[in-house]
Amino acid sequence: MLGALSIHDMLLIDRLELEFQPGLNVLTGETGAGKSILLDCLGFVLGWRGRADLVRDGADKGVVEAVFHLTTEHPARALLNEAGMEVEGDLILRRVNHPDGRKQAWVNDRRASGDLLRRLSETLVELHGQHDDKGLLDPREHRALLDRFADAEEALAATRAAWRAVSAADKALATRRARVAELAQDREYMEHALAELQEWTPEPDEEAQLEDQRRLMKSGKGLRDTLSDAEQALGFDGAAGSLRTAARAVQRGLDDAGGALDAVMAQIIQAEEELDRALSGVQDAINVFDFDPRALERLEDRLFALRGLARKHGVPVSDLPGVMETLAANVSEIAAADRDLGDLEAELSAAREAYESAAAVLSVARRSAAKSLDQAMAGELAPLKMERAVFTTEIAEAPEGPEGRDLVQFVVATNPGAPSGPLNRIASGGEMSRFLLALKVCLQRGVEGKSMIFDEIDRGVGGATADAVGRRLATLADGGQVLVVTHSPQVAALGQHHWRVLKSSGHDETRSDVVPVKGEDRVAEVARMLAGDEITNEARKAAEVLLSRGQGGGQ
Repeated sequence: MLGALSIHDMLLIDRLELEFQPGLNVLTGETGAGKSILLDCLGFVLGWRGRADLVRDGADKGVVEAVFHLTTEHPARALLNEAGMEVEGDLILRRVNHPDGRKQAWVNDRRASGDLLRRLSETLVELHGQHDDKGLLDPREHRALLDRFADAEEALAATRAAWRAVSAADKALATRRARVAELAQDREYMEHALAELQEWTPEPDEEAQLEDQRRLMKSGKGLRDTLSDAEQALGFDGAAGSLRTAARAVQRGLDDAGGALDAVMAQIIQAEEELDRALSGVQDAINVFDFDPRALERLEDRLFALRGLARKHGVPVSDLPGVMETLAANVSEIAAADRDLGDLEAELSAAREAYESAAAVLSVARRSAAKSLDQAMAGELAPLKMERAVFTTEIAEAPEGPEGRDLVQFVVATNPGAPSGPLNRIASGGEMSRFLLALKVCLQRGVEGKSMIFDEIDRGVGGATADAVGRRLATLADGGQVLVVTHSPQVAALGQHHWRVLKSSGHDETRSDVVPVKGEDRVAEVARMLAGDEITNEARKAAEVLLSRGQGGGQ
């Protein structure tokens, strides 16, 4: 709840320190005294978008600070943790406004953005006025309000999850169908192209290898002729024959030479061995370059075919294996399309069935809650002197979506037999205030930890009706905190804590101040609200009676 509000140099306020309490807090004052300024300043520190000219004339800056007491499980703590701000104890929001429009904000002494303040404010404060309660007057919000009343969070979460599953399955099926249709357009071409590639079955780096083999084959004939000449020169008709003739001649003279030719003979034998090795090498080389001319033709046919396929597909020859693999995958994908589409259609059907079931459960919960809400509203409207009014929660079929297929709208009829319609079209100002208050009492579940602020929601009502409004506000404040800006003495008398907004004018400036009123001061304030500026004895006695009846009497 809101514990304290500090305002410096904002609009008509010089310096103001307020400490609010649990229960029903009422703020009163003459028209134009500055009650709305308090709401402007509270909205400013909460990051709400509003008027820009907030700094008091002559001040170098305006400052607003708000202190909120949070429970351990308050939802604001989750937002703070998400923003990297762990706050122990009270939450302190501080925001500064400069005359040039610049704004700075802090959360417990750490700089913060206006967006974070606005997100925090949604967990801290609810503002309700006669004409600005967009959540209750906007039909687009009625479904969420009914779901909260119905405690339908689990059913709503199941429906949202089922809708996400339907969306995902539908997208997968549509994507698959588009892909199959795209592939089917080129099916004949892909099958033909794949057959061509599979006929040749290209291998990685094959072009370089074929080119090397082709070069060797084309140069092989000349090399073989040259090597044949070398073979003849080294063979029996050449060097080998001459060397053997020399060996035989030396051999005949060995016995008569007395050892003088032994070394020569050894050298001749070694030369014969080396010559044999050289001759064998030449013969081996001849065998290497000995090939079938038809092999060259076959090699060139393959090389030219691969290069032709590469040009056809616009890729290097080395990429042809990858092209063949892609084409094979696409052709296989087309072949498996019927089976895949069938599986995806079955998944979508199952997802839709699950969604239908979840949405049906949610619809039942909503229709049951609608009856309960209508009954609760009837019980709340009677004490507010609107026992003849009829509140109805209408549920119609809506296009299916993540939150089901129900269209929810709150409609009213102010008298039996009168046409029903939206609140802001059927009800008068005073009637609308009471409808909204009754709704707040019925829908207060799920707003624990929030400070509820009502800005002149009792406008247009008086007497016993105003007293009934005040008592419903007191009921709403039980166990929580409600701040009410009011002109109704009946409502003011029921407050547990009472502040008066005062405006004073000097020679060159006007200021607003807020002071707590208790005891005789409170009697005088309620009497002023009854009688005006001149407080009569009758007004004072009437104020004492009101306060003696009120929950906050005597304070």
